[in-house]
Amino acid sequence: MTERPAPAKLELLVRRDDESFEVREVGSSLGFIQSRPQRGPEGSFEISEVRSSVARERSFILKNTATDRFLVLSEPETFLWEQMDGTTSLQEIATAYVLRYGEFDFDIIPNLIRKLQRAGLLTLEPKSRLRQTLARNRRQRVAKAVEAILTGLERVNLSSRRVQSGFQRLHRWGGFVLFTRAATVLCLALGVIGGVAAVALVQGLDDVFSGFGGHALGGVLVVKLLFFASVALHQLVHGLACVHYRRRVREFGFAFLHGFVPTFYVDVTDIFMATRRARVVTAVSGALVHLVLGAVAFLVAAYAPVGSFAQAFAAASGIIQWQALAISLYPFGFIEMDGYHVFVDLLGVPTLKHDALSYVRALLGGRARLRSGWLEALWLAYVGLSVVSIAAFLAFNVWIVVRAVS
Repeated sequence: MTERPAPAKLELLVRRDDESFEVREVGSSLGFIQSRPQRGPEGSFEISEVRSSVARERSFILKNTATDRFLVLSEPETFLWEQMDGTTSLQEIATAYVLRYGEFDFDIIPNLIRKLQRAGLLTLEPKSRLRQTLARNRRQRVAKAVEAILTGLERVNLSSRRVQSGFQRLHRWGGFVLFTRAATVLCLALGVIGGVAAVALVQGLDDVFSGFGGHALGGVLVVKLLFFASVALHQLVHGLACVHYRRRVREFGFAFLHGFVPTFYVDVTDIFMATRRARVVTAVSGALVHLVLGAVAFLVAAYAPVGSFAQAFAAASGIIQWQALAISLYPFGFIEMDGYHVFVDLLGVPTLKHDALSYVRALLGGRARLRSGWLEALWLAYVGLSVVSIAAFLAFNVWIVVRAVS
């Protein structure tokens, strides 16, 4: 009998209000979602290569200049250290590691983080803009109270790491059908039919939303609550895809992203050990849940009585599901969702968002010149398309709300 692997966790060094530190243990999935490690500022460390005519692998010495503490880093650890600039997420760092070395070691990142923290060379910065703002203003009572609430919600984590056998049973009892050619054709056909129904509904949108009978806001809120259940199904299909390619689902659970956004999540990082096709299918398959559910909702709305509550409810559900599909698969929008990860995987540029924003900020601040390389063109295209896409998305939602309420 083989020994079950120990749960993967990260121990994060978090600064308290009194400038002391505490070690907070976070599940591996939440670590990948929420954490952006920050190495010390320039001048607080020195690094040099140790040359050896005997050892085949390169090694490096990292020195904390304040404490004169030294660490020996391997070449892969040094590569990871260079990525820890406070703006690159652990998921991006892990992807960069796979693209650089062609494999993924599940222990190297948490072990390196612990080693760097003990040497006083690494801290964890809040990821979201809201958390960064609260951290800067934590001396104010309101900001301190809000940060305390978000920190408390952040620690709410209902999860299980004994889910592999459950996903295997679901896959064996029929889940494998989702990854057949027939299922793919059916999914695309349903999407086309649902799209035709959606176009017909948009032409009479005022009559459709009149079915809410003056209770549009309440109806939309109920739709969003039901949409939350589809997020769990989205993650479930991710897990089934991982099992389909004979990899292990490490964790499944519920948490508050950034401390206030409730979400389900599944840890399928073991798919890094599979082929690129497997990674793409695993990423895309979960998003297609919203394609199918949205198409079904539009078809229900198309055949429901005009102006009825059923039609309005189904149409609103279809719109929200297909918005989720677009957000999940569309790589341009400053949101690191499934489509973004597929895009950077195919291009081999795992830190696209970080590099693009840094380049544009430098251009706007006069710290860089406009260059004609393909990488610089990609950065500008990413930022430009993301800005336009966000503006279009906001305009569409304002238009929908105005039509629904009026």
